[in-house]
Amino acid sequence: MSATVPKKEIKCLSIEELKAELLEMGEKPFRAGQIFKWLHEPVESFDEMSNLSKDLRARLAERFVLTVPVCERKQVSKVDGTRKYLWRMQGGDCVESVLMKYEHGNTVCVSTQVGCRMGCKFCASGLFGLKRNLSAGEILDEVLFIQKESGEPVSNIVLMGTGEPLDNYDNVLKFLHLVSCAGGIQIGQRHISLSSSGLADKIEMLAREKLQITLSISLHAPDNESRGSVMPVNNRYPVERLMQACNYYFDTTGRRISYEYMMARGKSDRPWQAEKLAALLRGRPAHVNLIPLNPVKESPLQPSSRDAVRRFQQILEKHGVTATVRRKLGPDIDAACGQLRRRTLEEGEA
Repeated sequence: MSATVPKKEIKCLSIEELKAELLEMGEKPFRAGQIFKWLHEPVESFDEMSNLSKDLRARLAERFVLTVPVCERKQVSKVDGTRKYLWRMQGGDCVESVLMKYEHGNTVCVSTQVGCRMGCKFCASGLFGLKRNLSAGEILDEVLFIQKESGEPVSNIVLMGTGEPLDNYDNVLKFLHLVSCAGGIQIGQRHISLSSSGLADKIEMLAREKLQITLSISLHAPDNESRGSVMPVNNRYPVERLMQACNYYFDTTGRRISYEYMMARGKSDRPWQAEKLAALLRGRPAHVNLIPLNPVKESPLQPSSRDAVRRFQQILEKHGVTATVRRKLGPDIDAACGQLRRRTLEEGEA
């Protein structure tokens, strides 16, 4: 292949796209299924694809990039076995992902960007801004290589790590199709959750895809003043516009939306805010996930007390809004999104 033509990331290709590439190379299309299976094993070199000829493996290496992330750091919780990984990706950038163990199976939380441009005041992910988007194959690598490194099967995926998934819309959409399609690891879309800070126009675009994933909205406050003070995205898409998009999403897909709500002392946990949140969601098919804040040293926000969280939950339930409190996993490791990468950046290693 000419040096002027950049190599394609082979893991970003669907089986149909692989077939088209192989036809161009003068190969039989059935090879696409074999290659796709190897990619999702995952192999770390084309030479590991033992049922392909040596010549074909060489030509694949000449034409494509095979991404292989390196585990730069790993933290394992002694409390519940949660594993947090810092991966060094192909270009040298680092991203985090987490393996969480539940009774119903193992869940992987993946990052979708290197850094984040949303600037939420309670999150470590965006402290250094957005560096770049991850490709569909790189997001897939987080799942594949956690399975390989841990020896644990993954049954659920949440796109709730570093980055705003809908700010990397095309690559994330491609990932959702790759990870759920036949021939790969086939994690069904009903076992995938995508969390957004509230990009209303992209939520409506996603609705029109009519996927079976669960959409989670990082709401964190029920009014524009409170939400805008911690989430700059609210200045572009205020609560009213966001809820309009959420209504459209439910009407189009029939899928109930989950609302993530950060419990920060004196900022988002006051009884009047619980009343306002209940009024905002009344009559909507919704679930509220109350999240005790993970403190970030650069932020003045502090976690709510247990009593405040319980009182908030009781007010919501009194008004018929389903609300649960998220169990805190990995309390003895860098729990909040972006903290492990941030520490590595501060040490000058990423």
